[in-house]
Amino acid sequence: MVMDPFETVSAVDPELADVLARELTRQNTTIQLIASENFTSPAVMAAQGTVLTNKYSEGYPGKRYYGGNSVVDDAEELARQRVCALFGADHANVQPHSGANANMGVYLALLEPGDKVMGMRLDQGGHLTHGSPVNFSGRLYDFVAYGVDEDTEVLDYDVIAQLARAERPKAIIAGATAYPRTIDFPAFRRIADEVGALLIVDAAHIAGLIAGGSHPSPVPYADVVTFTTHKTLRGPRGGAILCREQYAKAIDKAVFPGMQGGPLMHVIAAKAVCFHEAAQPAFAAYTDGIVRNARALAAALADEGFRIVSGGTDNHLMLVDLRPFDVTGKVAQEALDRAGITLNKNTIPNDPESPFVTSGLRIGTAAVTTAGMGEGEMAGIASLIARVLRATSDEQVAAEVREAAAQLCSKFVPYPG
Repeated sequence: MVMDPFETVSAVDPELADVLARELTRQNTTIQLIASENFTSPAVMAAQGTVLTNKYSEGYPGKRYYGGNSVVDDAEELARQRVCALFGADHANVQPHSGANANMGVYLALLEPGDKVMGMRLDQGGHLTHGSPVNFSGRLYDFVAYGVDEDTEVLDYDVIAQLARAERPKAIIAGATAYPRTIDFPAFRRIADEVGALLIVDAAHIAGLIAGGSHPSPVPYADVVTFTTHKTLRGPRGGAILCREQYAKAIDKAVFPGMQGGPLMHVIAAKAVCFHEAAQPAFAAYTDGIVRNARALAAALADEGFRIVSGGTDNHLMLVDLRPFDVTGKVAQEALDRAGITLNKNTIPNDPESPFVTSGLRIGTAAVTTAGMGEGEMAGIASLIARVLRATSDEQVAAEVREAAAQLCSKFVPYPG
């Protein structure tokens, strides 16, 4: 008889089982609004907890350095074939342990240390791996940063083109970790072609929206696309790379043996499940719901007096300027955490505060949409957020909102039973 995973852990390690049980309770009873998180399916979690975790599989299907890989080869092939079909790509590498690793693999494959690269500024929506000086990308490559227009707070492709003409980068990175608007991939392709640059798209946040048809796809325009599987795609924590066939060998060689050892076969199996789920018709309805919920939440927060960066959102996230409430992102995040609402502080364009304090919040709707919430619930969530941030040090308000959040979540439990 197969035991329940919690029961299995509890029998061996009650102390850790208590941690798992408390985290399950936290996820089931508090409102999850972190834009880079989601509730993955029981099937994905089940795949991760299989005997595939035991197998060492350095190399690729049919070309391993260990014996006994004939079965796990099939799991990796399923994942590769499914993700290529899902996104219409020539080639896929599903071994990267994370989105950062996926980006590192691409840079290792296609760039030389010191090459000039253009990427989005971290403080205006970019990612650490897009050239931050504290990251490997900024230390190994000569990054030139582009950002958003000061007035509209959206990308100005004419300005980006001017910068590319002046700098002549070897590659341009499109994509973001905190940008609420649709990215114009054809415009980036035109800019890259004009200056003879590679176009690399980091689709970590929007991969699920692309798969579901709720955001335009970069695959027809990019040389390489990287993404994570655990955000809007609703899979296990991990990364993947899609590329044109001409870059396939270089990408694979860069991931292994270039930067990683044995792949996590249990996670790759879970990725295969995730890609299968994302190919179902219901997934398109889900991603449409994410976007509708994000727009509804942004509008409701604006009605409460918050300033929404760029005036709204086209995807799964929004950036909220807290300065009208005279509260920092750090204070807001901590106050909301005490009140049962989980999100993260985030810089806003031209933020006067440091990244450790910030003037804003980043809020996403992927997880609450997975839980079953709709546009009607978004107004209530906005009201709860505003109530807390009007009285950040009031413990009575925090307790009342925490109870209201728990009552709301009791109607939309991601992992019942």
